[in-house]
Amino acid sequence: MPAQASSPALTVENVGKTYRLWATPASRLWVPMLYRAAALLGPFPRLAGWLGGRATARLHHHEALHGVSFALERGEALGIIGHNGSGKSTLLQIVAGVLQPSTGRVVVDGRVAALLELGSGFNPELTGRENVRVNAAILGLTPVQVRERMDDIVAFADIGDYIDEPVKTYSSGMSLRLAFAVQVHTDPDILIVDEALAVGDAAFQAKAMARIDEILARGTTLLFVGHDLNAVKAFCHRAMLLERGRIIMEGLPDEVITEYLHRTHKRALAANADRRAGQVARIDGGYGLSDACVVEAGLNGGVRHVALRHGERLAVQLRVRLRPDIVHPQLIFDVLDGRGLQLTGRRIDLPKPAFGTAGNDEVGLDIGLDAMFQQGVYRIRTRVVDAPSLDRTTVLSRQEGWLSFEVVEDSRLRFTGLFPVPMDIRFDP
Repeated sequence: MPAQASSPALTVENVGKTYRLWATPASRLWVPMLYRAAALLGPFPRLAGWLGGRATARLHHHEALHGVSFALERGEALGIIGHNGSGKSTLLQIVAGVLQPSTGRVVVDGRVAALLELGSGFNPELTGRENVRVNAAILGLTPVQVRERMDDIVAFADIGDYIDEPVKTYSSGMSLRLAFAVQVHTDPDILIVDEALAVGDAAFQAKAMARIDEILARGTTLLFVGHDLNAVKAFCHRAMLLERGRIIMEGLPDEVITEYLHRTHKRALAANADRRAGQVARIDGGYGLSDACVVEAGLNGGVRHVALRHGERLAVQLRVRLRPDIVHPQLIFDVLDGRGLQLTGRRIDLPKPAFGTAGNDEVGLDIGLDAMFQQGVYRIRTRVVDAPSLDRTTVLSRQEGWLSFEVVEDSRLRFTGLFPVPMDIRFDP
């Protein structure tokens, strides 16, 4: 059915999913019988109540999703993040039609390609090429379209002569690559991705990311779930945080990711019985302890954003507040690209100040570097840590995104990539 440009590509209304968990396999038989017997014994309420209680004791309910609602316009990309067990994959399976919701409804307008359990629908006795034909037909391609795209699918999967061998002879990686190739060549209106960008080796992952970029550039709607927060920032216009099957927060990716990391950090401290877990809060630029963080920050004299030419000097002024119980204070200073990839950084030992009557004090420091980067926008991240050693580092605060600089000069004639690396180049006679 062709997509209608005026309607949302995807509408999720008050979706809930509840699983029934049986105490034993035999409970699947006995529990319905006990409930039916209790209903028939209505005139004997004590006996009916006893039977109903026995039935309830053998049946438990797990609510995986509760009251989830959102809409996606055409060409929009939504990233869903959350800890394991928060309901992310269940939600994607419901949207893809693999599962039926217990409550609510999902309205999908257009062709859907779902990168969920890749390769699970392959017939092991058929060859890779035969499985491509079957899966492409299931996804709505005509025989003519399958023939036209077969060479592109085979080339993208890059599994060589194995394409004409039975799938049962494939490694798990080969099956994943072939399944991914089929899905991304169906020209979907809606693309659903669940941790599927980690297929294959590094070269194939780069090719997969580039293919996703191409699909989105054509106006495809994206619903993305993953623990790769940089991918969420790179691909998604907005993000949603799920926790225990409920939407906790929805908004811009940076804001939602910061809240997710904030909650993750509190969990990690609580798991280690660290008394500071209850003191972690949202602070300017991120989250952490208000008495163990950067309290003042500026670039080149106090601004939060500055434009530079390639190689110009960048001066960073920071003021760090420290509490007395930090034994080995350090500042981790990082430079990130526009997608959140860490490019470079330093661990800086902080001097312990002479603490006054207020119970904490501040340390000022200046960091200077040359902006030897390619044209683009870059961010500065700071983390205040207590680090007796590299493998015993406790993050006390993390602040990102409030300081940024832009290199406005195109330096591709000087070097390729994001920043130059010294090289010795000689020509042999």
